[in-house]
Amino acid sequence: MLNGKSILITGGTGSLGKALTQHIFKTFSGVKRVVIYSRDEQKQFQMAQEYPADKYPQIRFFIGDVRDYDRLKRAFKSIDYVIHAAAMKHVPIAEYNPSECVKTNINGAENVINACLETAVQRVVALSTDKAAAPVNLYGATKLASDKLFVAANNIRGWNDIIFSVVRYGNVMGSNGSVIPFFLTRKKTGVLPITDPTMTRFNISLQGGVDMVMHALEHAWGGEIFVPKIPSYKITDVAEAIGPECEKKIVGIRPGEKIHEEMITDSDSYYTYDLGKYYTILPSSHRWKLEDFIQHFNAKKVPYGFRYNSGENTEWETLESLRENIRLHVDASFTV
Repeated sequence: MLNGKSILITGGTGSLGKALTQHIFKTFSGVKRVVIYSRDEQKQFQMAQEYPADKYPQIRFFIGDVRDYDRLKRAFKSIDYVIHAAAMKHVPIAEYNPSECVKTNINGAENVINACLETAVQRVVALSTDKAAAPVNLYGATKLASDKLFVAANNIRGWNDIIFSVVRYGNVMGSNGSVIPFFLTRKKTGVLPITDPTMTRFNISLQGGVDMVMHALEHAWGGEIFVPKIPSYKITDVAEAIGPECEKKIVGIRPGEKIHEEMITDSDSYYTYDLGKYYTILPSSHRWKLEDFIQHFNAKKVPYGFRYNSGENTEWETLESLRENIRLHVDASFTV
């Protein structure tokens, strides 16, 4: 799929961007060019040490901000595929700095779309979050707006044959700023802070996120929001799996947090289809025939009123599965 193609990843020095880069080089030996677009020169310098030019002549590092339309337009020249992973994502920081979050997550999304429409980009996949479904915090609200922009971009492409789609998933195990690395670091203090003992979250591995992006790149028809079928965990189980000997101190939820996260609301059920491994929320208006989509993917309509949230999930991580996944995906030396 990517052999002979040029691909650009915004926010490419982040956890998922690095995992995508590793997957691309491992899977597509004939990839033409991989462009890492981000604004952090230190992270680019560090990542460049992992991909020296003599061994990876296809890789390029491009300093730039998604807030800068002209820089994006220049970066997108001769690019076939764009994965939009850049975002301001820390909930409390976004609550305290709302205008900065809007500039990156909404204005930046619009810049990416317009730059793609003005160049030869063929496919675009934007990363979303479970916090975009029925958002209660600014981060989620900005990502919902971003999702709407990318879905609607398919309606304004005109002569352009470009396809825009979105992938929405839950907490990525081991990603920067997530709870598992935080608990692993705090374990040595003997105290693990619990926001709320009833709190739950969805859980997906970095590779699971990568697989979703690649699926959307290859299979999207335009305007879909892809949602994975993944397990949930209880925050208390994560704490017990990592530090059974630690004190679990209840500290209260942070500004903008939910007790349970959602990825599909009951209002979304009118447009949601089961594709087997994934759900997809289809756009209310599209440029292809729904009957053709259903037949091609053997898509099954979910019942009206269906919802998918971490508290009512039917699949759950156990203490044993959490510990095994931590060893596999976060820290191979982890022991209890």
